Amino acid sequence: MVMNSILSRKSVRKYTDSSIEDSVLNKILEAGRLAPSWVNVQPWKFIVIKSQATKDLLAEASGGQQHVKNAPVLICCVADLDAWNNKNFGKVLEQRGVDEQTKVFMLESSLYNPSNLGEHETLLRSVEQLTYAVAYMTLEAQELGVGVCIVGAFANEITKKDDNIALRVKNTLGLSEKQVLVDILTLGYEDTQTSAKKLRKSFDDVVYYEKL
Repeated sequence: MVMNSILSRKSVRKYTDSSIEDSVLNKILEAGRLAPSWVNVQPWKFIVIKSQATKDLLAEASGGQQHVKNAPVLICCVADLDAWNNKNFGKVLEQRGVDEQTKVFMLESSLYNPSNLGEHETLLRSVEQLTYAVAYMTLEAQELGVGVCIVGAFANEITKKDDNIALRVKNTLGLSEKQVLVDILTLGYEDTQTSAKKLRKSFDDVVYYEKL
C-alpha cells in the first residue's frame, strides 16, 4: 500500500476549483503529527493557509510560483528550534520516563542536543526531522487523492533571499526568531490526471554496501 503511494506520487501544480474537505486535510496533518523524530522531540509546527492574501504573499516570496498562489490550501512547514531548549526538550525526556541524571546528560550533550552546537546546527537537525513529517503528509495526501507540490525555494533564513519579504512572511505567519519556514506544501485536486514519471538514478547508482 505504501509503495503504491510512493510509485504514484508526483508533484502537482495545477488544481481544480474544488476545496479540500477539513476531514481530508486533517488526515494529512495527522500523518505529519505522527511522523517519527529524535527522542520524539517533534521540532515542527504546521500552519494551514486558506487566506488568498497570505497565499499571494507566499507566492511573491517564492518568486511568483503560481501554484502557491492558486492552490486551495497551503501547509507551511516550520522548523521549531525552541523544541531543543532545556525546558521543551527536558519535558519530552521526562514524558519518556528518563531519569534525572540521564536527562541532564542528554540536554548537555552536543551529540544528543544540537542546541549545544549553535543555531545553525540546530536548524540543520530540525530540518532533517521536519523532512520526515513532510514525507508522511505527502504520502497520505497521495493516498487520499490530493495532489501536492513541495516548495522549498522562497525567501527565508536558508536561501538568504530578500530579507524584507522574508520578514513580512515571518510576521504574517506569527513566527518567532527561533522558528523558520522550511517548506510550503501546495494542496489541491489535480486539474488534469497524469501518470507519475519517476526519473530516478538506478538502484546501483545510489545503493552501496559497507562503503562507497
